[in-house]
Amino acid sequence: MRFANPLFLLLFLILPLLILYKHRKSSKPAAITFSDLGTVKEISPPRRVTYHALLTILRIAALSLIILALARPQTGVKREEIIKKGIDIILCLDTSRSMLAEDFKPKNRLDAAKTAAVEFIKGRKSDRIGVVVFSELSLTQAPLTLDYEALLEFMDKVEIGMTGTQGTAIGTGIMTSLSRLKESKAKSRIIILLTDGRNNAGEIDPLTASRAAASFGIKIYTIGAGAKGRALYPIDHPIFGKQYVWIDEDLDEDTLSQIAKETGGLYFRATSAEGLSTIYKQIDKLEKTEIKVEEYTEYSEIFPWFLWPGLAFLLLEISLAQTVLRKIP
Repeated sequence: MRFANPLFLLLFLILPLLILYKHRKSSKPAAITFSDLGTVKEISPPRRVTYHALLTILRIAALSLIILALARPQTGVKREEIIKKGIDIILCLDTSRSMLAEDFKPKNRLDAAKTAAVEFIKGRKSDRIGVVVFSELSLTQAPLTLDYEALLEFMDKVEIGMTGTQGTAIGTGIMTSLSRLKESKAKSRIIILLTDGRNNAGEIDPLTASRAAASFGIKIYTIGAGAKGRALYPIDHPIFGKQYVWIDEDLDEDTLSQIAKETGGLYFRATSAEGLSTIYKQIDKLEKTEIKVEEYTEYSEIFPWFLWPGLAFLLLEISLAQTVLRKIP
């Protein structure tokens, strides 16, 4: 509880003076002089005379309550308002055939990338996330959304060859992601680009696309996926069925590093499923949603709880003083 007008509490200093005044007034010499008090002493005073002190008590109680009411007592309830400024994120995934390489045991590169992306999505709370996939072409698999359940369903349907079977159009993937983010009003906008190759398709150069992203203030984190050296790659043999061949590493780390640098992001190299998961966790820490907590207090006036009883005591004191407890001057 607090008082909105605490200066009125100084009026309590008057109450001791009032009590002292009442006491002195009651101690004045009698107005009628008797030659012999013997007869008077034998007379018992009326019972109501003994209740005159009640008038003083009522007066003090009434004034105390009225003073408290004037000071405006208030009760407050503290409340918190949490303001979240979310981030808009596009997960841009390479779905070219080289992502079938099985150097992220026990999964191939795409499955490991999908698993890490799902963990990342589940760790976000108030950010809009979308998915863009690319190989020789690109498409929006899921627009920016807060519906994470639907987003996870879209992620589950990502597969090799859904945007063509030949080539890796990194620049096209960036531009499709950019088209989803450029109109966003979010505090921060980022693209997480994952690929295991180099740009060899599409009409847009990756660095040109990254400069366009930088002009919109969009940050790109790039992830190069694949173990160093050669990796096992599955093929379907017409006679012997599924077979494995070795493919050489074809990751353009220089371009991926330049894309990240151009936009203020970072480049990461993932050589295992565990490493890929760690990279997503690092990005998650780097791009935290801003949470601002504002505290405020709502006050309620409770002075009527004191004012009405105080006025009631005052009215009672006046009524008694003018009726059953009236004194003859």
